[in-house]
Amino acid sequence: MDNSHRASQTLASATSFFNGERLAMARQLSGLKKAHLAALIEMSPASVSAWESGAKQPNRATVAKLALALKVEPQFFGGGAPPRVNKPHFRSLRSTPQIAQDEAEAYGQFIAEVTGMLENAVHFPEVSLPDLPVDPEEREMTPEEAAKEARAFFGVGPGPIQHGIRLAERAGVVVVFSEPGVAAIDAYSLHSAGRPIIILNPVKDDYYRQRFDVAHELGHLIMHHDAEPGGKVAEEQANRFASEFLMPADEIGRFLPTSTAGRAWAQLAELKEHWGVSLSALLYRSRALGIMGDVSYRNAMVRMSQNGWRRAEPGRMVSLEMPSMLPGARAVMTSAGIDDEKFLSGSGLPTYLYEIAASRVPLVETRS
Repeated sequence: MDNSHRASQTLASATSFFNGERLAMARQLSGLKKAHLAALIEMSPASVSAWESGAKQPNRATVAKLALALKVEPQFFGGGAPPRVNKPHFRSLRSTPQIAQDEAEAYGQFIAEVTGMLENAVHFPEVSLPDLPVDPEEREMTPEEAAKEARAFFGVGPGPIQHGIRLAERAGVVVVFSEPGVAAIDAYSLHSAGRPIIILNPVKDDYYRQRFDVAHELGHLIMHHDAEPGGKVAEEQANRFASEFLMPADEIGRFLPTSTAGRAWAQLAELKEHWGVSLSALLYRSRALGIMGDVSYRNAMVRMSQNGWRRAEPGRMVSLEMPSMLPGARAVMTSAGIDDEKFLSGSGLPTYLYEIAASRVPLVETRS
């Protein structure tokens, strides 16, 4: 069978079994509104809406145009419904445009689908996260109490957590970097039918802040199954969880300075390297524990701004913690003679996104 005949069969199959939900997923992955996609294929936005809702089906020529515009293979549209995922926990819904929220959610669906495919061939750790719900009023548990229980659940002894991403992956959480199209969004997390997922910002090239991001998102996954994503209370609770998780009060409290006079900055720098957290996080922790007063804290943050440390702090660690679950699975597939295209064949999923998700280093180039 020659390639042209095979391609014709693929188009025919994709047209016969066209799934509008997958069109919506592909469109959102590309960061396009319906009107933009319609303009690219020279059709009406109403047609795109009808295809996505299932009210109508595109013909074979249109399926080919959609595949080309959205950088997927035609067979992508013939698959089953995309994986079900919860709404992602974003740091701020107000500052996150709807189109970016949709793209981030679709990327979560993509990660869930790829992970499910890999699990058919590669063994992953069982999902093992504590279930420690914290409601907005904190009637039964506080974020700090949840963090203490989580440390005990994970078997973390006294002292700093050595590798946050590895801890999450051992608990069965998929940790990946986001695609360049949503790099403006901070780290976010979501639950899927298969596994919880944490998605990190590849542009945020800071070891110390990245560790706080991972702990923050773990907090959401552990505490906020039913919380409204992006809510101010839930975000503050996740910050408090991360602070206690990374810097237990009964361990770090006696070492935090009451002000930034004398050798306090040197002391803070030592604490930063020992606990693997930012100066900003240490200062915030000192104030939250009542060790540093509001005036001293404000003065410290002014000094941080004057030194340019609000954007980029000094620190010894220059390499990020890296995910290993998906990159390791991809390496296993490659060693078995199954390259990316062969692995994704039949699914129609975009190879470039799989390369980003399963890379051993964050990729921040723009899409070609």
